[in-house]
Amino acid sequence: MFRKALLCVICILFSFAVSAQFSDEYTHTAQKGDSLLLAKDYEAAGKTYALAFAINGGRGMWNDHYNAACAWSRAGNKDSAFAQLEILVARKFSDLVHLAGDEDFESLHTDARWEMIFAKVRANKEKAEASLDKKLVAILDTVFENDQKYRNQFDAIEKKYGQRSKEMTDLWKTINYYDSADLEIVVAILDKYGWVGPDVVGGRGSSAIFLVIQHSDIAIQDKYLPLMCDAVKNKKADPSSLALLEDRVALRHGKKQIYGSQIGRDAEGNYFVDKLEDPDNVDKRRAEVGLGPLAEYVGTWNIKWDPAAYKKELAEKEKKEKKK
Repeated sequence: MFRKALLCVICILFSFAVSAQFSDEYTHTAQKGDSLLLAKDYEAAGKTYALAFAINGGRGMWNDHYNAACAWSRAGNKDSAFAQLEILVARKFSDLVHLAGDEDFESLHTDARWEMIFAKVRANKEKAEASLDKKLVAILDTVFENDQKYRNQFDAIEKKYGQRSKEMTDLWKTINYYDSADLEIVVAILDKYGWVGPDVVGGRGSSAIFLVIQHSDIAIQDKYLPLMCDAVKNKKADPSSLALLEDRVALRHGKKQIYGSQIGRDAEGNYFVDKLEDPDNVDKRRAEVGLGPLAEYVGTWNIKWDPAAYKKELAEKEKKEKKK
C-alpha cells in the first residue's frame, strides 16, 4: 500500500498528482477508500475506490489505483486487483522494489498474471532508467528502502505494543542506525555531484536524497537547505519536498512553519498541526508549491482543520510557554 501522508512524505515522494486536479467529490471518496483500507475493510475499500474512479470517468490518481489493487488483493478479488495493476502498468508505473516487497499482493504471487505484471513493471523501470546513472540509482534505491521500510512499521508496532514499549524503542534504534549509514552515503553524493535530480537518479533516487536530509539533524539541514533551494530553481528537486524541509527547519529554529506539513503529538497521543504562520492563508501557500488543501492532508491523522479554532489554541499555547 502507498500511505498517502505517512510521516509527511508519501504524497511527495512519488510525485502524485495534486488533488486540486480532481473534483472534491473524487478526492473525498478516494479518502474514504483510504480509511476503509487502513481499517482492513478491504472489499468496502475496493468498492469505494471504484466509485471514486467512476466519478472521474474511470481514471484516478495513480496511488489510488495502487491502493485499490491492494484492497482487492486483500479481499481475494484477484481479477479486480490485476485490473488495477494493468492500469498502473499502462501509466508507466516502475517502482519494482515497492511492488516486490508489498505484502498486500502475496495472494497474487501464485497467479500466472503476477509474473506478467512484474515483467511489465520491470520493463517500465528499465525504460525509465535507460539514461540514468545506474550506479547511483542502485545505491539510492537501497537508501530509500532503508529509510522507509522501518518507518512504515510504526503504526503496526505501536498498535500492538504501545507507543513507549521496548519494541518501539528497538524500532527507533534500527531507524537511527540506518539513518546514520544513509546520511554518510547521501552527503558523499551531494558533496561530489551536487543535488542530483530525477534526470540523473530517477524519482525514487531524488526522493531518497530528500528523505535522508529531512530525517537528519538541524546542522545537516541548515547546510544543505540552500543546495535544495537551488535544485528547485533548476528543476532538480520538487518544490513540495522543499516546503516540507523548510517547515521542519523553521520549527527547529523556534519559528513557525509556513505550509503546515509538520504534525506534532501531545502527551495523550493526540495529533495536532505544529506552530503555523498565518493559518488563514495556508492553502494559498500550499497550492503555490503543489500541495493540496491542509484539511485533506491532516485528515490522515484525524485532525479537523478549523483555522479560527486553531488560532485560538495556538494563542493559548504561546501564552503558557511565555509564563514558563
